[in-house]
Amino acid sequence: MQYVLFPRSSFTIRFLPIARPSSRIRPPVRRMQLPRCSLAMSHKTQEPVITRVSDLPVEQAKWVTLKKIEYVDQVGKARIWEAASRKTRGKAGVDAVAMGNILLHPSRAPSTLLVIQYRPALDSYTVEWPAGLVDADETAEQAAVREFKEETGYDCRVLSISPPQAADPGMSDANMQLVMVEVRLAEGDEVEQPEQRLEDGEHIERVVVPLAEFYDRLVEYSKQERMIVAAKLFHFAAGMHFAKTH
Repeated sequence: MQYVLFPRSSFTIRFLPIARPSSRIRPPVRRMQLPRCSLAMSHKTQEPVITRVSDLPVEQAKWVTLKKIEYVDQVGKARIWEAASRKTRGKAGVDAVAMGNILLHPSRAPSTLLVIQYRPALDSYTVEWPAGLVDADETAEQAAVREFKEETGYDCRVLSISPPQAADPGMSDANMQLVMVEVRLAEGDEVEQPEQRLEDGEHIERVVVPLAEFYDRLVEYSKQERMIVAAKLFHFAAGMHFAKTH
């Protein structure tokens, strides 16, 4: 039987079998502990707990603000819209990038690397592609390469960059660009994933998923308690699945 590595953290690896599309039975997970790395993400000692939720005055907000938009609609009627806006947009004119990615291995099927992290606004873990904010003086391409290295430990090659896209147009003017990247692995690279460069407070789990199982694995994640699949990621996988089945 062929196996693919699914690291639980920088020093724990999960071995899961590559299931055929029709298979519904998965064997028990086996774990192998690897030596701890001094620059790896800190140990998880508990589940995150929200201790308080309160209103935040706009003048105290560091990252986002609220706007009142007054406009005239298509039939000449005056209207008001409430919107959120990031305070961090730089010269690129884009707030963030997400890195769609493909991992190419000489003897394994193509796969993609997902990240799982706790999101306080949802009080849940989200399954996403690596992503991050574009720094003030960066281009989208520079931000993508930097963020991918920080969150996954891998160097990547940029394949394409999308036009700016609306992130949540009903609530915010936040935008982003999808940067498709590839990582070329050598034999043995899957034994231990490279070191992440995470900031204080970041706890990001990396999971490698064969592209053949992409959609089905996200459906499985969405059924787990306190787990939410990011919409953009699910839409991409659903589009791949739709193209295969229709």
